[in-house]
Amino acid sequence: MTTTGQKKSIKSFYWTWLALTVLGVALSIWAPGHFMPRSMSNDMHLSILTIVIFSVSAAPVAAGVYAATLYVLKNFRYRGEGVPPAGADFRGNNVMITSWLLISTVLTIFLLVWGLGALAVDNGSTGRNPLVVNVTGQQWVWSFQYAGTNVKTNELYLPLNREVEFRITSDDVTHGFWIPQMGVQVDANQGVITTIHTTPSVTGTFDVRCTQFCGLNHAFMVTQGHVLSQTDFNNWLTAQPARA
Repeated sequence: MTTTGQKKSIKSFYWTWLALTVLGVALSIWAPGHFMPRSMSNDMHLSILTIVIFSVSAAPVAAGVYAATLYVLKNFRYRGEGVPPAGADFRGNNVMITSWLLISTVLTIFLLVWGLGALAVDNGSTGRNPLVVNVTGQQWVWSFQYAGTNVKTNELYLPLNREVEFRITSDDVTHGFWIPQMGVQVDANQGVITTIHTTPSVTGTFDVRCTQFCGLNHAFMVTQGHVLSQTDFNNWLTAQPARA
């Protein structure tokens, strides 16, 4: 390949890299909103944001791999005629090698810092008068008891914009307490109380599922939850003993 041909080919590689990067970034931003559960808490929002950030950051690296593959397939395929071409000229292109190493290094350091920051986030109480809900899993139903009251239900009701402290345990085997829309997931173990916090940020209905295989009817260990305004939640909570 002539020097002019090489320059043209390398330029084509960069344009392909750029186009695939733009496509990857666009998909990374679009896909979570369409394929992940609806966000109903700050924790879930952070989870979705983390996935978007990691996907966007991975897009240039993935695009570089695909662009290099297309570059090699286009310019260095041996079709059985004449002398086989020499290896791809990436090794002798200092600009390409430097760009690849620099971009990969910057993205890796950025994701490392982001990941360490996410790990350092304290999931403890913020001290804003949390609502304490005692969660119990048993084959094959969830029950929720509201601390300080005699209310116990099989559907979960939560107030909007108030921190909730879940105290989770099991009456028999290990279950997995999971609220997809709130980014809450923790095991429910017999004889152990595990605490986790979240703050609902949107009113509406959500799912409560079991993520640990717990026997024959594990797949049916599903119930609904509801986020209400504080006033509606207070009215619901007050009405429970009367209905009972």
